[in-house]
Amino acid sequence: MLCKDRQMLVFLIFAMLIGAALQITNAFGGAFLDGFKGQYPDAFGVRHPNLLLSISQISETLFILTIPFFLSRFGIKKVMLMSIFAWVLRFGLFGVGNPGSGLYLLILSMIVYGMAFDFFNISGSLFVEQKTDIRIRASAQGLFMLMTNGFGAFVGGTLSGMVVDHFTVNGVMDWQSIWFTFAGYALLLGISFPFAFKYRHQPGQVAEARH
Repeated sequence: MLCKDRQMLVFLIFAMLIGAALQITNAFGGAFLDGFKGQYPDAFGVRHPNLLLSISQISETLFILTIPFFLSRFGIKKVMLMSIFAWVLRFGLFGVGNPGSGLYLLILSMIVYGMAFDFFNISGSLFVEQKTDIRIRASAQGLFMLMTNGFGAFVGGTLSGMVVDHFTVNGVMDWQSIWFTFAGYALLLGISFPFAFKYRHQPGQVAEARH
């Protein structure tokens, strides 16, 4: 029933594809920092990778507080689009950063993660709430989560593994090419999303959905 609605179907497909981006960053963030052990053995990000990665979780918590402002000002579709381009920044900053002179770029990437993760998940949940009948709303939200964290995780794990294998020679990973490939993937989603997802924000719609 849900998938008969073209707008909802397009949304769920993008939810899966963006869920793949989340799997990418979860799977390879730690391994990426480990790869700098030889070049930057005494760097903070190498010695304490979990502390560096924890900035992402702090950012995630803080960006939740900004969502009401962004949703009321820009609407659901634009907030989703911000999320996708935040993934482009997340991966791109990983591609150019390092634990030495480029530590600030890695930190920026961790901060951007909050927007990338929160903005799509929460605005997407609101979209599902607005578009579905109250009788099937719980099932629709479950399907949304399945597409992002279930199918999306599977697609992300499979495709990202292929990318990492492609850019690994004799056990050495070309992380810059890997992250730029992931950034290109997110950029492609960001360019195609506004054309494929035909949704028009109506002022007051978000406020109504919260009541």
